[in-house]
Amino acid sequence: MTGRVPLYQAKAEFFRMLGHPVRIRVLELLQDGPMPVRDLLAAIEVEPSNLSQQLAVLRRSGIVTAVRDGSTVVYALAGGDVAALMRAARRILTEMAAGQAGLLAELRETEAHPL
Repeated sequence: MTGRVPLYQAKAEFFRMLGHPVRIRVLELLQDGPMPVRDLLAAIEVEPSNLSQQLAVLRRSGIVTAVRDGSTVVYALAGGDVAALMRAARRILTEMAAGQAGLLAELRETEAHPL
């Protein structure tokens, strides 16, 4: 047996890596371009140690890059596909929410006018 991980398992591990609200927020913020840690910290409002930990996970995965500029560390998305993934997730969630809103309206309508 080879040591290769099946693609579906690699995808599951990738999505598991994304599965933290702070990491998702970092990726959303970086869609607009590179940001220094201090700006990420101001935008996300978490403890510096928590942000540092989540940035380390993203860095190790290769999904973000970090460049030191003097005493400042600037983070950026490693590629445009990450921004595309965040936009796709937004579209999917929008469609799901629209479907749920339609179902809710239908349920309310049947409550107001039972058969």
